[in-house]
Amino acid sequence: MGANKMAYVLAAGGLAILLYLGWSLTSRNAYETAAYDVIMSDGAFEVREYPDLMMATTIMKSSNGNDGSLNRLFSYISGANENNQKVSMTTPVFMDAESEDHPGQMGFVVPASVVADGAPMPSDVNVELRSREAGRFAVIRFSGRLDVSTRRYAEQRLKQWMSEHEFTSSGEAESAGYDPPWTPGPFRRNEVLVRLQ
Repeated sequence: MGANKMAYVLAAGGLAILLYLGWSLTSRNAYETAAYDVIMSDGAFEVREYPDLMMATTIMKSSNGNDGSLNRLFSYISGANENNQKVSMTTPVFMDAESEDHPGQMGFVVPASVVADGAPMPSDVNVELRSREAGRFAVIRFSGRLDVSTRRYAEQRLKQWMSEHEFTSSGEAESAGYDPPWTPGPFRRNEVLVRLQ
């Protein structure tokens, strides 16, 4: 193999390693994920038991965080809080769609270790800490972009599955996204969850 070809192969291999390391350090695998127990599994569908979760939340007026909701939460975990404390990112980002009864909400789960030490209060009045009550949820997992149409389609499929298994909801559907924006659609993990009675 010639010197030029060897240099090209080494450079390509080095670039591939750097890209992989960059992706792995910023992918969902690099973050703590909200704990849950799987009670039932059926392909893309699950029934899960979640414990109480402490969340940093803010009002969301668009389905993708373009209204500043994502930036407000990111500022909180970057140190915009009473202790100027950096808070580790977690997955997923939970999103409640806007309804007649309440505005939409976006929320990050506060890591268990931070909750144990006392989660710092947000500096921004538009961000608040609240508890997400423990409970049992029906869930559907899907890939692709999480937007209004994919969420609506997933919710329809989930409610059909719930009906077939005689599960009864006790609240509105929420969605969850696990990946940074640059993750290609086929590799993304999205979910729609419905709390069960």
